[in-house]
Amino acid sequence: MRQIAFIPVRGGSKSIPLKNLKLFCGKPLIYWVLNAVNKVEDIDEIIVATDSLEIENVVKNLAFSKVSLYKRDDLNAQDHSSTESVMLEYIKKSSLNDEDRFILIQATSPLLTTNDIEKGIKIINDTEYDSVLSCVETKRFFWDKKGVPLNYEYNNRPRRQDFSGMLMENGAFYINSVENILKYRNRLSGNIGISLMEEYTAVEIDEPEDWIIAEALMKRFINIPKESRKIKLVLTDVDGVLTDAGMYYTEAGDELKKFNTRDGMGFQLLRENGFLTGIITSENTKIVSNRAKKVKADYLFQSKKHGGKLEAAIEICAKENIDLSEVAYIGDDVNCFELLSQVGFAACPKDAIKKIKNIDSIAVLEQKGGTGVFREFAERLINIYVN
Repeated sequence: MRQIAFIPVRGGSKSIPLKNLKLFCGKPLIYWVLNAVNKVEDIDEIIVATDSLEIENVVKNLAFSKVSLYKRDDLNAQDHSSTESVMLEYIKKSSLNDEDRFILIQATSPLLTTNDIEKGIKIINDTEYDSVLSCVETKRFFWDKKGVPLNYEYNNRPRRQDFSGMLMENGAFYINSVENILKYRNRLSGNIGISLMEEYTAVEIDEPEDWIIAEALMKRFINIPKESRKIKLVLTDVDGVLTDAGMYYTEAGDELKKFNTRDGMGFQLLRENGFLTGIITSENTKIVSNRAKKVKADYLFQSKKHGGKLEAAIEICAKENIDLSEVAYIGDDVNCFELLSQVGFAACPKDAIKKIKNIDSIAVLEQKGGTGVFREFAERLINIYVN
């Protein structure tokens, strides 16, 4: 009997475009489940089924030893396509036998660990269950739309410590035999067992808000491998990021810019935590030169327009012997687009233009330009790559 892990990933997610490649705690989202499953000794092969060439290339570059790629049919890669449809497609085209075990893994469950998968396999090995799914225990009170409580009596509300709660699917994994999947055309069938996971793993990444929550949970509960902590250089634009993009002039015609003190502390915190910093701007003013000296930026490039920002970043990378994937950059307008699209960690202020906010994998921050957004950016990088 062989045990196959099957991970279906589409390139056409609408809520978070190409979310499976979006950086999550410093790695593409799909990395985390691949890393967990690849360490399970009893799994013989991991199949990543995708319709996206971009996803294929990223998975190849991750170079996990057990991973194979499968090009799923376009018919089963639509918004309305079910997971079962691509499972059945692969099984019918593969050389799997009826007795082989098929383990469906969801790429949007990055909090899944190797131990979780091993526990699920042990349950199905040691019991009479035909299939097993992962669940979490929840002690929430549920009601239907008619105002009827589903799992408790509201006249006798139990204390949390006395409440047994309910079990809820967290979507992390499902285990069944190839024979049962073909027979019932479903990931689950027969006598179904439950493999409990930690309550915090209930989060699935389907919406942008889920992303923020899941990253926070990952940093708190999961030990992020040191090899994922790659950002070494932090770069920023000036107007619209370090300033509010306003143009201020004295009566004599002298130009003024308003900077935020908290951003200065952001540079200091990055420096104290081992990051290099730099400022790249389209303009060329003494004001920016003075600000760069004040915050002790390692690099300053001015008059960089029409692709010049990317060229400046590449020049710094060459001097420091690092790659663009090890660079974080925050920008807000069209002249930042090219560089933001190439770096390992891209971010923008809340009031950046739409074209910038729509860049794949970009982090849209809470603060606007000139209101401490660089400090927010610095703290996020430190939380992900240092803390």
